[in-house]
Amino acid sequence: MNTVQLVWKNITQQWGSTLLSIILTGFGVAILCSIYITSDSIEKQLTNNSKQVDLVVGAKGSPLQLILSALYHVDNPTGNILLSEAEKLKDNPMIDMTVPISLGDNFKGHRIVGTDSSFLSMYALEIHEGQLWKKSYEIVLGSETAKRNNLKIGDQVLGAHGLAENAHIHDEHPFTVVGILKPSGSIVDKLILSNLESVWDVHGIAHDDHEHEHADDHENPSDSPKKEATPANDAETIVAEKPRDNNFVKSIADDLIKDKGLEITALLVKYRTPAAIGVIPKLINQSTSMQAASPALESARLFSLLGVGIDSLEILAYVIMIIAGLSVFISLYNALKDRQYDLAIMRAMGASKFKLFNLLIVEGLVITCIGGLLGLVLGHAGLYYIGTQTSQSGDFINAFKVYPMEWLILLGACLIGIIASIIPAIKAYQTTISTILGNK
Repeated sequence: MNTVQLVWKNITQQWGSTLLSIILTGFGVAILCSIYITSDSIEKQLTNNSKQVDLVVGAKGSPLQLILSALYHVDNPTGNILLSEAEKLKDNPMIDMTVPISLGDNFKGHRIVGTDSSFLSMYALEIHEGQLWKKSYEIVLGSETAKRNNLKIGDQVLGAHGLAENAHIHDEHPFTVVGILKPSGSIVDKLILSNLESVWDVHGIAHDDHEHEHADDHENPSDSPKKEATPANDAETIVAEKPRDNNFVKSIADDLIKDKGLEITALLVKYRTPAAIGVIPKLINQSTSMQAASPALESARLFSLLGVGIDSLEILAYVIMIIAGLSVFISLYNALKDRQYDLAIMRAMGASKFKLFNLLIVEGLVITCIGGLLGLVLGHAGLYYIGTQTSQSGDFINAFKVYPMEWLILLGACLIGIIASIIPAIKAYQTTISTILGNK
């Protein structure tokens, strides 16, 4: 009978303590596996979603909330900003590209993002099927959005007001799918893109009419007829009443007319030069009504906050692994007392001391190896279940991918089993045939 057969026979003779050791090892490995996969996936997603964006400009409030809403689309926006004020940033020589985004609706949890074609350039996106929108109420789907909802070119979808799935449905404004993006590995795969006008139109916000009217007033203001004051346009009343006496009031009124309703949620900014890192955020925060948030800084802050809980779970996993090692040690040590006679017979039949030593080491290794493999299966199964129950977790965690670090975790578990077996193995090595058989 070879060593493996002997080890398996010994394990099956003490299922109670062996099963306890396997379960403890399995739980420890499962926790460590889950922690590693989750933290690695989150870190990669944070990097993929923000690597093209150097700065996010939005309404005053929490910088972290601004980043979460505008880049990761997992939180509510801090508010809206005036489009005209945000567009002034594109003239700064330190800024290479600005991309406006406007949030407000969703389709089955997938956010509908109003933007322009520069969004595709910033994220290096490509159309897989169809084309880019050409008019309002035309949308381009992320790859995951199309796949999960079985949508194709020509289908129509109805957006829900706000960011909750069960909100009021805009059934009077259906969107038509005209394009589907190639997978990008970022949050864009779960989004729905349209032009800014679509978002404004859905919510009844005028845009072109105001702009044309304002342009006509400036072409020949002296020839324009005096307009009646209406509650919907107090700014024009101010202009009509005092067109000459108060140029300052007229300027404010002009701005109000121009900006009325034309708001966006945030502006994504890409720098032209690294020198902008220390200049642009300070300029925006101190000189405008908007705030600037750095994705790199806020992502690092977010990961540090998550790291507190991750570190605590990691410590717990290590404690469980140590307890599993103690369980293996106690199991083998106690079993050794009952197996001394068998070991002595083996020695009498020609087995060397090293074979007995090796027998105990392999036994501890097999127990922890089985527990480790069970832990890897439990870890992946747990992540898959979480992914099916929570859409946000399922978005960035690939429960079926095997990571290289998992084999190191399994190796660590096996090493614990070997260490826990050393003392019982030494006792077996020191087995004295004459003493044990003489006592019998």
